[in-house]
Amino acid sequence: MKQYEIKDIALAPSGHQKIEWVKNNMPLLSGLEEEFQKTKPFQGVKVSLSVHLEAKTAYLCKVLAAGGADMSVTGSNVLSTQDDIAAALADVGMKVYAIHGASEAEYDQHIQMALEHKPNIIIDDGGDLVGMIHNKRPDLGEETWGGCEETTTGVIRLKAMEREGILKFPMVAVNDARCKYLFDNRYGTGQSVWDSIMRNTNLIVASKTVVVAGYGWCSRGIAMRAASLGASVIVTEIDPVKAIEAKMDGFAVMTMEKAAPLGDIFVTATGCAHTITVEHMLTMKDRAILCNAGHFNVEIDVAGLEKAALEKKETRKNIMGYKLPNGKHVNIIAEGRLVNIAAADGHPAEIMDMSFAVQALSAIYVMNNYKQIGNKVIDVSGEIDDVVARRKLESWGIEIDTLTAEQEKYLNSWLV
Repeated sequence: MKQYEIKDIALAPSGHQKIEWVKNNMPLLSGLEEEFQKTKPFQGVKVSLSVHLEAKTAYLCKVLAAGGADMSVTGSNVLSTQDDIAAALADVGMKVYAIHGASEAEYDQHIQMALEHKPNIIIDDGGDLVGMIHNKRPDLGEETWGGCEETTTGVIRLKAMEREGILKFPMVAVNDARCKYLFDNRYGTGQSVWDSIMRNTNLIVASKTVVVAGYGWCSRGIAMRAASLGASVIVTEIDPVKAIEAKMDGFAVMTMEKAAPLGDIFVTATGCAHTITVEHMLTMKDRAILCNAGHFNVEIDVAGLEKAALEKKETRKNIMGYKLPNGKHVNIIAEGRLVNIAAADGHPAEIMDMSFAVQALSAIYVMNNYKQIGNKVIDVSGEIDDVVARRKLESWGIEIDTLTAEQEKYLNSWLV
């Protein structure tokens, strides 16, 4: 097996510089790295990782390697891989298979190559490693004890496997940890999506009407940040309870059919296919801007748009313009792929510090408990959530109260 398949190993110095920057802003992972260097919890353990291959992910890889892990690494999106980061990891001896802009066939091949050393632990983002094992190469999962899943879409796929009784090993739903979704999904997505939209369009957000599809934790962050930038926000939803939340949070709520003619900027984050269809696009304002913050590029029907459009041209770097049959135009950022990572640098380092600390500790939990867990999707333990939260507060120099013995007795008694 090749040691690596990347664009150019000569790009490594730039990657090392980026990784050093995030390391200095990720105190939780830095603390774990120091601990792992001493305790070696992953000594002799093979780990395959498929996460957006940029600096924060690279530092997670280095932390796991510091704990003794034999790392095999690939990306989780063909546009989110940063070639200098891939080179930096290859430069320190890791098995790396990722190239920015790879074809779908090349991407699948890289997923398979990352699994060739038959991992004991999988760290997945979107479920492509697990999907490859279950759909095409079951032999590559023969030595797999279990793993962790980073994002909502991947957890949905895993739970479907569990319901069908085909999941071959336990997986931890890292996405569902409080220290992940409350901060990564909400604040991380909210900031990074608008960072990407603003840097790629160079347009003002204030005064515009923004349509946010969905109102899960990611969408809440997107809507919140849009409003703070001065936009009027419309939310579309299928869940009546979430729709009420959006309304009570101060946003207009309506169907996509009614929202389509009103929006200037559209952001999808539903995890569902064809949230915005060509029919919706035909009713939009001329030169409306569309982008996606969900894991897969299925939320905006770009394939249908490609067939329906009369013309297509790049209107700005990372933005493709399409002329519709009615003479109007729509602009799609990053091919309808994850806008915040395919056309920018992803979540802030401090946010990913928490998520990746949960990943690292959950990987240890799986390694130590996989025989007892069984082939199912489990939540992150409350103890791991608590450890990560307390370490985060400690990094800020914040102390919080603790219960007295009397208070504990009161809270655990049914007597008043």
